[in-house]
Amino acid sequence: MSSRSNVAGKLSKHYDLIVVGAGSAGFSAAIAASEEGKKVALVGHGTIGGTCVNVGCVPSKTMIRAAEAIHAASTASRFAGLEGQARVEDWRALIAGKDDLVSTLRQKKYADLLPSYEGIDYIDEGPAQLVEGGIEVGNRVLFAPRIIIATGSRPVLPDIPGIEQIPVLDSTSLLELRELPQSLIFVGGGYIGVELAQMMARFGVKVSILMRSHLLPGAEPEISAALKTSLLAENISIYEGVTYSSVTETSESVSVYFEKEGSGLKVSAEQIFVATGRRANSDNMGLEAIGVELDKSGSIIVDEYMQTTAAGIYAAGDVTNRDQFVYMAAYGAKLAARNAVLGEGNIYDNSAMPWVVFSDPQIAGVGLGEAEAIAVGYEVKTSSVPMGEVPRALAARDTRGLVKLVADKKTDRLLGGQIIAPEGSDTIQTLVMALKSMMTAKELGETIFPYLTNVEALKLAAQTFDKDVSKLSCCAG
Repeated sequence: MSSRSNVAGKLSKHYDLIVVGAGSAGFSAAIAASEEGKKVALVGHGTIGGTCVNVGCVPSKTMIRAAEAIHAASTASRFAGLEGQARVEDWRALIAGKDDLVSTLRQKKYADLLPSYEGIDYIDEGPAQLVEGGIEVGNRVLFAPRIIIATGSRPVLPDIPGIEQIPVLDSTSLLELRELPQSLIFVGGGYIGVELAQMMARFGVKVSILMRSHLLPGAEPEISAALKTSLLAENISIYEGVTYSSVTETSESVSVYFEKEGSGLKVSAEQIFVATGRRANSDNMGLEAIGVELDKSGSIIVDEYMQTTAAGIYAAGDVTNRDQFVYMAAYGAKLAARNAVLGEGNIYDNSAMPWVVFSDPQIAGVGLGEAEAIAVGYEVKTSSVPMGEVPRALAARDTRGLVKLVADKKTDRLLGGQIIAPEGSDTIQTLVMALKSMMTAKELGETIFPYLTNVEALKLAAQTFDKDVSKLSCCAG
């Protein structure tokens, strides 16, 4: 590590563990170490709580639910005899309500938690710099035999000529707009772009989505296609497989020039939103100087024990090359803390990790997709059931979506699955448990499920490997 010569005369203190970053991962690591009686320095920089509670999961999901309320009213006519309508009456009041929820949860779930744990010192005096045996922050030098880096990530701009000269919205600034725009261009068709584009369209904004690949490139092709159908039905313009040429701005609009299938096209809107990737907050900390290896995106490379390539240095959360989900950040941080302060050998295991896209219908998955399973050597079989075969969906007059399962053809063991359906985020956990239990498709198909639930779609999908479920009577499965 760097020399201590530049920190002479500064206040110093010794700890069992230093955690750099006070978001979900940082808190998880600090609490785990504190519960083992260890003395911990939790070093924050910026707003306590990190991305999820402040500018990510919490604000976006409450706004998405608000947009769903508008959409639900407008689609009431799917039931004979009903008619409904809703709209944004006061945008600033909606934003203020979101801000109130964020501040309440930040206080309750972060700031107010610290006093209840012994041995955690919270230090927020500026960015941290690694020094020999510890870190320097503000006017302090903190020493510990083990350090966990959990500094998160930030949005980055794509390489499109002219975009750096344009005021660009990201997932933070979009949710802080004081006025509702008339039109928006969304660059990027990943989960952030999809969620927020649909949300804004439901608030009455004219929305266009542009992407180099296709919607949700990590999802199964059938899932992506079903999502595209739903978005198009809501009058969202979608341009897939584009090559960007430039971005320009006038006093009235922003325009994106691009090529698609050999034709030059242009889309204009009041403002532009970009969600094409994130970069780890690993800069200017002295990581590489002490032997911490980073990948090309700046993410800290960690092994299965969450340890970096430098002795005594661990990392967790979005700053690493691991899964970019808040619950996996907290999980990995807890493992890192226990491995660091107790010498345990806990291994990071994401084999049954669920993931969710909060579009409508919601998309969720777990385990291996079809192409992934084939790539790692499985001979696979798949099944797919449209939600139109699920009695709950028929009763709700909402048959959007499908379920796809992947199984080992030789053993019948389930390998993974994905769902696109209303409240698919809640349905997926049943499949998580099935994979953790190493169930076969036959066993899942023979499991008793409650009738008139969307989760019954998993049972029907499992039965589809061997039979035509469209020929079953209600409850006969």
